[in-house]
Amino acid sequence: MYCVETRELSHGFAGHPAVLNSINMQVPTGSIYGFLGPNGAGKTTTLRLLLGLISKQQGEIMLFNKTLKGNRIEILKQTGTMIESPSLYGHLTATENLLLYQKLFQCQRSRIKEVLDTVGLSNTGNKKAGEFSLGMKQRLSLAVALLHNPSLLILDEPTNGLDPNGIIEIRDLLKKLNETLAVSIIISSHLLSEIEKLVTHVGIISKGSMVFQGTLESLVNKQQQNASLVVDTSNLQLSAELARQFVPAATTGNGKLIMPIPAKETIAAINHAFVKAGIDVYEMSTNKKDLESIFMELIK
Repeated sequence: MYCVETRELSHGFAGHPAVLNSINMQVPTGSIYGFLGPNGAGKTTTLRLLLGLISKQQGEIMLFNKTLKGNRIEILKQTGTMIESPSLYGHLTATENLLLYQKLFQCQRSRIKEVLDTVGLSNTGNKKAGEFSLGMKQRLSLAVALLHNPSLLILDEPTNGLDPNGIIEIRDLLKKLNETLAVSIIISSHLLSEIEKLVTHVGIISKGSMVFQGTLESLVNKQQQNASLVVDTSNLQLSAELARQFVPAATTGNGKLIMPIPAKETIAAINHAFVKAGIDVYEMSTNKKDLESIFMELIK
């Protein structure tokens, strides 16, 4: 079941090429969905369309199995958002900022303390939001997004401009929200290294087109394609002959034995055969693409 789904979603601005081309996004309920792509790929435009901040031109948008058109207010009551920079009043405290939004959302006042505790800002006292660090502002923006107890969070680059410690804080907070409160999360980013530590599902967009969508596991499995085991031994010819008894596709190159990565039990058997034949094994290593390489190939 999907909490967000788009069908053939396309969009463009007057006098410019299309920003989005037939985007079919599917966000499973309960997932943390990483929406990845380089700057200018169409991530923010897509998120704005999901929230009705800009008008849809072509295609269909569904949230909670309801079309956005005709159900936007009902949908937004279940959705918390943080698009681009935090919308805060710098001359007000964290509590005062949340009091304004509490009246707007018409939710219980008790939620203010709850969300401040959740994001770790309950002890900021009379400190004004304008004096907050960027990480604290991001957490206060998350508190605003959580105030009306949404079942879906849509976050656009929430770690933008944060130092490594701030990135870890936001990442841990989002994991906690997903695991303890069952909040579904869409998070856009161009930082694959951070996203892969957080998400369960991935959608990759490039030049307005979706080039990959699926679980993080399926993206990781792409690492294994064309991966090889490289072995450096004291006797290349003999080691190649022995290895082919286990892996017929074993070959040689650059003075080393090269073969498709076999099962770990097979690797152990090959190594045992080398030792038994008196062959010294200097090194065994895998040669496979990392996620960043896969990402770069997809967006090109």
